[in-house]
Amino acid sequence: MSPAPATLSTRRWVLDLAAVAALLVVPIIGFWPTFGGPAYLPAAVGGVLLGMGVAVLCTWLRWGILPLAGLTVLVYFLFGGALALPHTAALGVVPTLDTLARLATGVVTSWKQLLTTVAPVAASDGHLVVPFVLALLAGVVTTSLALRLRTPAWALIPAAAFLAAQIALGTSQPAMPIVQGVVFALVAAVWLAVRQSWEHGTGAVALGDDATPARGLAARRLVLGGAVVAVATLIGVGASAVAAPQSPRYVLRDVVIPPFDVREYPSPLQSFRAYVRDFPDEPLFSVSGMPDGSRVRLATMDAYDGTVYNVSDEGAGTSSAFGPVRGNMSADAEGAPATVHVEVGALEGVWMPEVGAVRSVEFDGDRADELRRTAFYNEGTETAVVTHRLSSGDAYTLETLIPSSPSDDALADDEFAPLSLPDQEGVPQDFAEIASQAVAEANTPVEQVRALQTMLAEGGYFSHGLEGEVLSRAGHGAERISTLLGSDQMVGDDEQYATAMALLAREIGIPARVVMGFYPDEEGEGQPVFTATGDTLHAWVEVAFAEHGWVTFDPTPPDDKVPNDQTTKPKADPKPQVLQPPPPPQEPVDLPPTVPDDRESEDESGFDAALLALVVVIVLGVAGFLALLAAPFVLIGALKAARRRKRRDAERAADRISGGWDELVDRAADYGTPVRPGATRREDAGVVSTAFAEPRVATLAQRADLEVFGPTEPTPEDVNEFWRQVDDIVGGMGAGRSLWARLGARLSVRSLLAGTRFALPAPTPRKPREPRPRRVARSSRTAAPDADSRPQETE
Repeated sequence: MSPAPATLSTRRWVLDLAAVAALLVVPIIGFWPTFGGPAYLPAAVGGVLLGMGVAVLCTWLRWGILPLAGLTVLVYFLFGGALALPHTAALGVVPTLDTLARLATGVVTSWKQLLTTVAPVAASDGHLVVPFVLALLAGVVTTSLALRLRTPAWALIPAAAFLAAQIALGTSQPAMPIVQGVVFALVAAVWLAVRQSWEHGTGAVALGDDATPARGLAARRLVLGGAVVAVATLIGVGASAVAAPQSPRYVLRDVVIPPFDVREYPSPLQSFRAYVRDFPDEPLFSVSGMPDGSRVRLATMDAYDGTVYNVSDEGAGTSSAFGPVRGNMSADAEGAPATVHVEVGALEGVWMPEVGAVRSVEFDGDRADELRRTAFYNEGTETAVVTHRLSSGDAYTLETLIPSSPSDDALADDEFAPLSLPDQEGVPQDFAEIASQAVAEANTPVEQVRALQTMLAEGGYFSHGLEGEVLSRAGHGAERISTLLGSDQMVGDDEQYATAMALLAREIGIPARVVMGFYPDEEGEGQPVFTATGDTLHAWVEVAFAEHGWVTFDPTPPDDKVPNDQTTKPKADPKPQVLQPPPPPQEPVDLPPTVPDDRESEDESGFDAALLALVVVIVLGVAGFLALLAAPFVLIGALKAARRRKRRDAERAADRISGGWDELVDRAADYGTPVRPGATRREDAGVVSTAFAEPRVATLAQRADLEVFGPTEPTPEDVNEFWRQVDDIVGGMGAGRSLWARLGARLSVRSLLAGTRFALPAPTPRKPREPRPRRVARSSRTAAPDADSRPQETE
């Protein structure tokens, strides 16, 4: 005997749910490179399971699209806090007002935030909303189509759309792309094959003595089909692997990542003397939570053009590799964790003070959102930039790692790191000879660096060149550094000595760069709050070692080591110099001109246009998707309205009466009343009056027969009165029924398909809720003889 229908239905549900889960796992795996690990899995997997659960429940209860959509929205807000925004929920589970607000806005803004953040993104920054929303919607739509439709192939459309969205929102280096494609295709092929065999009975036919052969035939077909799919898959994978090497895919992130050109901003080292002169005691900013021995970095420079030491824009790993700030920066950094709070005072500009290797940044105050959107960080140089410009009153908190400072003994066996730094331009030819002579007696890399540091720190003198101090010109161009190294008495400050040491080191192959920043003096060391002023501004040199990374060296003489004379004299027999760029102005350099806040470069305007276009596309896509979902139901309502209007406005009065009766029967059929096609009005009246406990239906049926088959044509008043009674009865059909039942009747297509080849079978009558004797009595009263007089009384 063949399996019972209930058994087949259970088997089909199990198969469909397993196939849907396997299909949706494929795009979930694809998010791994975007988040750089499994942190997103609870949100994505939870979204799929919740979506499938909602679809199963609504299918089991036979709910339509509106309750399905409403329950999906409820689940999104109820579970979104725990899965996507746990840091905003109470106890990580209970959604708060902040959670609900972020979930509501995240449907629109989370896509932009994900695309404008350099991967891997941090789960703590709210980016989990994207995989949660996609997984939830994919789970709901895919499962609903799989369980509700006889053809499961339609369910592949939302699953494939989920995969396409994941690819577009992912990275250019995908996670196991061949495996993803193979698994998706294999699951889809096997699922459709099994479902098709069940639909045609090859997997369940077993009649009499032929049961065993039928089962064997079905098994052979499944095995052969699976073998064909496996062979085709292996051939496709092998051909794709041999035909062309794997290349990065093109994704939205490659287009939307905001452009950042560090060349638009002047080197902060040009402002060194101006900060010292104009802000000797005025607080530029204050730092709390700063560990002892650490320094505040303002900027790192590694490109020299003969005039200015600046950040570079050449090659990977240079100081131009800035990306938008996120919550998981400096993933490879090592050091002691620290929480540092910075409050900005008189400091203005784009360069953001920070300490150590920053893991995350949280801005405070009224401009927090603006600063966060325009903040960039370079993990290689540990430099931060805010293009919206810092100003007095801004504040932010850094979660950072403070690296340790290795001793010379630890560096004794360490080699220089093999880094590729930008080429130096405009460096005098004799700098290489000066550096070589300085390190001639050094035996190890660290001894070479110490030799250069000692030559400058012990052989030079300190002066800012301000009023009352020894003359010391500002600037760090090639002419100024040549004068410094060629004088009998080297006189300068941090700007000149740090530049000189970095240039000399680079000339003999030592990877070095200049850093400008702040650190407290001996009296301020260990204080809970460090207040940065012009007096605490410094510049130093960092050298890269293979095992210990960038190590700090201070080539500047102590500030109390001043020359005896008020002038500095060049050496009697200086070596010939090559033609150098013209010297900078002799006066102290003022703060460099800054770009107004309302500036808009071509790249920025193009980026804003791209973001606007992306938002418009997402909004239109969501609106289009919702319109696509609502279109069938809008069409159903329009068709029913047009059908009623056609019946109400028929040319003959008798047709209008007949149309009114058909309208009543069709509305009853939409409520699930088992009316029979081709039945008489009296037969339909008996079924409808029993279903709705409405005795007027039988009276109306008798009147319709009299008006249609009577000797005279009904008057307009008769037609209006007949339709008034129809509307009155139809309006009362929903009394006592649930909201979902009324919505289901309005959206039902049973009456529209009646009489066509697509007509739905009549529903099985349910047991009446009231005792049977009452139902019989009502039916009897409906057919009572005194009812025959009602049409005449009405007339």
